[in-house]
Amino acid sequence: MALRIIRKGDLVQVVSGADKGKQGRVLAVDRARAKVRVEKVRIQKRHLKAGRRGMRSGGILEQEGYVDASDVMLVDPTTRAPSRVRVETREGRRTRVFTKSGAAVPEPVS
Repeated sequence: MALRIIRKGDLVQVVSGADKGKQGRVLAVDRARAKVRVEKVRIQKRHLKAGRRGMRSGGILEQEGYVDASDVMLVDPTTRAPSRVRVETREGRRTRVFTKSGAAVPEPVS
């Protein structure tokens, strides 16, 4: 259920785990595994040899790993705090609405 509400480009906050409290934009959503990738959260290092994958020199790449979708919550821009979200029908369209403030979730820029 939570995965239907989170979309690429949304501002979320991690509510449990090692990166608890960090906020960032959603970079990717994996609906099959119920996971999301959030910028600057769960950074993983990968060591590459020189000449691999089109790179001329080797090095250490850092990229975000996937976080379980149940470990993040959307951030209400008015309060800058995480809030639960419900889905309402407004003007014939499904709209995501913050539970605390009643404001509509801004559409992601992506």
